[in-house]
Amino acid sequence: MAYDQGLAHRLTEHFESYTDVETKKMFGGLCFMVCEHMCVGIVGDTLMARVGPDNYLTCLNEPHAREMDFTGKAMKGMVYVTPEGIDSDTELARWVGICESFVRSLPPKKPKKKK
Repeated sequence: MAYDQGLAHRLTEHFESYTDVETKKMFGGLCFMVCEHMCVGIVGDTLMARVGPDNYLTCLNEPHAREMDFTGKAMKGMVYVTPEGIDSDTELARWVGICESFVRSLPPKKPKKKK
């Protein structure tokens, strides 16, 4: 599945001054990893937002947000935001801010074991 290149460019610009962000192709789309934790991503033209369990219900009540049901089952702490919900850079930055705050509250990832 292709992902929205315009949204990818907007997110890349948002994170361009960060030293702890990398992009990875995942889920047929693109994910932005902050401190090695998935923060936001793009699936098609939709923002995949990792808002965390404490923000989940509040975010679901936002216009243009819905459950992330990528696997057929809702993933708690993850929502999809349609393009209408991130039309402006201000709205996109607000969603990214929610996700980034949650991800930065997580403990550091343990180093992967070498094989």
